Amino acid sequence: MMDGLLGYAVTEEHLDALAEIGELSTRVPVGDFSDPAVAELLADTDVIFGHWGCPTLDATALEAMPRLAMFAYGAGTVKWQVTDELWERGVVVTSAAAANAVPVAEFAAAAILLANKGIVWLSAAERDPSLRVPLDMSALGNHDRRVGLVGASHVGRLTCEYLSVHDLQVAFHDPYLDDDDAARMGAQKMELDELCSWCDVLSLHAPELDSTRRMIGARQLSLLADGVTIVNTARGALIDTAALQQELASGRLQAILDVTHPEPLPVDSPLRELPNVMLTPHVAGAVGSETRRLTDLAVAEVARFAAGESPLYPVRREDIPRIA
Repeated sequence: MMDGLLGYAVTEEHLDALAEIGELSTRVPVGDFSDPAVAELLADTDVIFGHWGCPTLDATALEAMPRLAMFAYGAGTVKWQVTDELWERGVVVTSAAAANAVPVAEFAAAAILLANKGIVWLSAAERDPSLRVPLDMSALGNHDRRVGLVGASHVGRLTCEYLSVHDLQVAFHDPYLDDDDAARMGAQKMELDELCSWCDVLSLHAPELDSTRRMIGARQLSLLADGVTIVNTARGALIDTAALQQELASGRLQAILDVTHPEPLPVDSPLRELPNVMLTPHVAGAVGSETRRLTDLAVAEVARFAAGESPLYPVRREDIPRIA
């Protein structure tokens, strides 16, 4: 893992727990699998416990780990660590993406509820009373409002669950979701254009793939009704930034953006100045104390592996093309 994670993301208690499960080779993070100083450790390694900054497990790295049987990742996506060679070795791979989904979904659900109250424009107007707020105040509120979720990912599903205690209508767009699964979550399934035409808030929860980049383009933005808020806690590249800036500059829409494209935004980006835009610096995911939840899950996965039990959240080779 990268330097700086010990003590808050990975605590002494986590290391003690791993030492009880098996022989913990080192309490000092390994940042380079090619380092001769760690060659002896890797030769006897059955499990790699990784976190942010973990090096790629490529063919060269795997040659140094002939016994490797599990890669337990204490963070979200593993797409930058895993390789064909790892899958061909039959190594069990787990991820803490489900644990990272919790704070993202909390953030998204809170943003959606605030968006329905017109918080973006209204908070800007409190700072500058001269602003003309183009909102229909009679239409604000969280009763019977329509929330469109793009992506039935861990985060999307959990966001739906958090919203279920409110009097909202929820619909998903996700090509891998069927109508019955949506209904079990108390939601509908829609095509993307239909969802955009229908919703009062559009919240993005899809991975960044070739097929999803700029999936919210000029057409989709034009279908959003006046006053709709876009919430993005997923990836900035899901939205066509130029088209988004144009719509937001008109004052027709609002946005709560935890992620942008590019990231960070240029200092002179119009999005930094618009009163109908609320920006946060990619903090929806686990930060501070929340990072320990990720490590808790990864430690639990190692314990299950050592006990001969199936992982709670395995990552399979076929999952990689469609994960964040």
